[in-house]
Amino acid sequence: MSDTAELPRTAEESGREAARGSLGKPDRSSAGKRPREPKPHETLPAALRMRRRGKVLRGVLLVVAALVTIFPFYAMVVLSLKPEGAVDLPGSLAPWPLHGGAYGDVLGSQDVPRWVLNTLVYSVVSVVGVLVLSALAGYAFAKKRFPGRETMFWSFLSMVMVPYHVTMIPTFILIAKLGGVDTYWGLILPTLANAQAVFLMRQFIMGLPDELFEAARLDGCSELQIFFRIVLPLLKPILATLGTFVFLWHWNDFLWPLIIGQSTDMRTLTVGIASLQQQQVPLNQVLAGSVVAFVPIFSAYLVGQRYFTEGVTGSAVKG
Repeated sequence: MSDTAELPRTAEESGREAARGSLGKPDRSSAGKRPREPKPHETLPAALRMRRRGKVLRGVLLVVAALVTIFPFYAMVVLSLKPEGAVDLPGSLAPWPLHGGAYGDVLGSQDVPRWVLNTLVYSVVSVVGVLVLSALAGYAFAKKRFPGRETMFWSFLSMVMVPYHVTMIPTFILIAKLGGVDTYWGLILPTLANAQAVFLMRQFIMGLPDELFEAARLDGCSELQIFFRIVLPLLKPILATLGTFVFLWHWNDFLWPLIIGQSTDMRTLTVGIASLQQQQVPLNQVLAGSVVAFVPIFSAYLVGQRYFTEGVTGSAVKG
């Protein structure tokens, strides 16, 4: 026997080599097979499953509430597009046949364009006046120091607790003695002092850091420069939110324009449309006038929706 002859392997060495060989070779029987992953609904606890069912139920309820809310607007638009005649419900709510003659009659009359102009002047001028005055007053009450500031502010804010109808008769007597009946300034002036707007402005401006105003004063800015260059740009969200509310309120206002605008030429849309019902005007024309009155406020909300959301969210965070 030669010296190079291999020695007999022990059982332990043979087992090691067999183990190495099995590790180096892939197991063909299990190749390509992956363990089954549990489905999402199988891994959720019972409490989370119930929570998901609650979300689905809430979504269904919200859809139903949205349909119930939208239905009056749908009925208003569809009935305004129907031919003149008796309304047969629910058959008249079908979106056919449609006829736009009521809008031609409404927009072609002499009164409705005048009423739209009056409403625009009343709403837009009032919004600008309320925003400017409330921003100035809110800045003064929030950042200025003067004797009687708190007493003056809370006295002014107490106007919120006084019902609007209580002050209407004294306000009308005062405006009438000043010659403001059937005038734009008599319609607009009493609505500019808005205690709620001043309160919102004051609360928002109080959250602004005082270092901004101190740095501006060190740079030589006057109070008006500080207000227009620093305060107003920071007030864009709350100005848009408040402007939307004030515009909607003035556009839909009925009682004060009814009292102060005693002639046909000084009526607003809400007062004018209400007067159409007393003149035996067909229903489709009345509803067409309502659609004309609804479109501007809906458009204003769509334009200011982003700022409206930012203003509400910002106010909630600051609070």
